[in-house]
Amino acid sequence: MTLIRSNAPGLQATHRDIASARAWMADICGPHSLQASATRQLAFEHSANRLGSLATVVGRIQYGTDVVIGVDASCGLKSYSISLPLDGEQQIQSGKQLARSDARVGLIVSPFEHQQLSIAANCRKLQVVITCASMNRVLEQLLQRPVDAPIAFKTCIDAQQGASAGWWRMVRYLVEEMDQAQPLFSQVPLARDLERTLIKGLILSQPNNYSEALKALGETRCPAFVLKARRFIEAQAENDLVLADIQQAAGVTPQRLHEGFKQHFGLSPIAYLKRFRLEAVRCSLLEDRGNYNIAATASRWGFAHLGRFAAQYQRAFGERPSQTLARARG
Repeated sequence: MTLIRSNAPGLQATHRDIASARAWMADICGPHSLQASATRQLAFEHSANRLGSLATVVGRIQYGTDVVIGVDASCGLKSYSISLPLDGEQQIQSGKQLARSDARVGLIVSPFEHQQLSIAANCRKLQVVITCASMNRVLEQLLQRPVDAPIAFKTCIDAQQGASAGWWRMVRYLVEEMDQAQPLFSQVPLARDLERTLIKGLILSQPNNYSEALKALGETRCPAFVLKARRFIEAQAENDLVLADIQQAAGVTPQRLHEGFKQHFGLSPIAYLKRFRLEAVRCSLLEDRGNYNIAATASRWGFAHLGRFAAQYQRAFGERPSQTLARARG
């Protein structure tokens, strides 16, 4: 067994025993079961890169023998796993529904369903792992409001035609280029933009329970005063802000400002400010890898009471600030 971890974005692992392979992927995707065929020895290989801002993992994976992966919604799987075979086949069972996957069709393993993923011994595939918190955050940015339910995708992703095929080409390009130019892709500003583009591309190209809402949103325009207020909030978020400051920047009455934000973002201006600050703290913890401690980072973004901040952070992102920092430190 060979295992390589580092604080760099690169993730490399080779395992011959089932427990080690399961533990490695559980650290990336969350808890799941793994059973292997007894006819061939496990030859697990995973080569990937982690994009730092939202902790998305992109790479290649194979098990080298027939395996069955079990996902139970009650076990707390923390991520969506999206994969496309480069060679071989896989299939997923969800209730009475069975979907097969090869180089023409990818699959999404959802964290909110009971599923069994069967992977053939000769299956070598591309894999993208996106955390639930990251998926929700990007979805909220697209919708410009909080979401009331997790995103549920259609299981099969076409890799030959349409927008989803374009998304797979983007994944393939990223995996190949990261192998060749990791120092470039490990740069935080570039990794951040690529990661958000990757998640946005999946949400917009693959049918899901928010597709109609996203389509309708594209047909409406956000008023100029709302956009102006939002830009002011984001530019001044590190400073002391009150509603009167935002209202003055927008140039409208408090009532109109409130109604505009509720209509287009689903939040009041002050709630939008708080959410933006929480996201800024999260980005600082992930990207700076703890150059500042949690209390100092929270204080920098206007959170004076550490206990209340920690509770708000966990509600927003599904993990404690200390867990985010630990992952950032590798």
